[in-house]
Amino acid sequence: MARHDGHDGAERWFGQSADSLAPREKRVLELIGLRRPITSELKPPAPQSASFGDRMADRLAEIGGSWGFIVSFVAFLLAWAVINTVILASAAFDPYPYIFLNLVMSMLAAIQAPIIMMSQNRAAARDRREASRDYEVNLKAEIEILGLHDKLDRLRDLEISETKRLLAEIAERLERLERRGGGGEAP
Repeated sequence: MARHDGHDGAERWFGQSADSLAPREKRVLELIGLRRPITSELKPPAPQSASFGDRMADRLAEIGGSWGFIVSFVAFLLAWAVINTVILASAAFDPYPYIFLNLVMSMLAAIQAPIIMMSQNRAAARDRREASRDYEVNLKAEIEILGLHDKLDRLRDLEISETKRLLAEIAERLERLERRGGGGEAP
């Protein structure tokens, strides 16, 4: 495939001037011109680039959103209710309606909700970066495929032109032979 100039590619593939393209479209055209894969430009984020708090938020959200945590928490709630209602019935430290348990659960929710939101924000940012990379790879693939189609069309047109030229030459030679031979069969 021919090398693409950024301005030529912008007009050809996007129908716009290169100046009106978004930076990532310009980048894709540049990489096509350099004949470099986009994937060579991708650098996965270093796992240590996240702060301690971010890593801890991710880990706590991972634990808090697991079936193990849910089952453990349900077991804890049942144990709390059984201990305060059945085992320590008259000397319960948190009798029914379990006001202290309600306080503990409210504090847990107050702490856990922002931690999960922080983790979700980081996951959303990661997803946006990956979607942007996917877009660039798909855009480059689409442009390359369109370029291949154009190249095949040009080759087909050249082949058809050459075939027509050869047929015209053969027809001309036959006509000359017929004139020279007086219409007889050619050897």
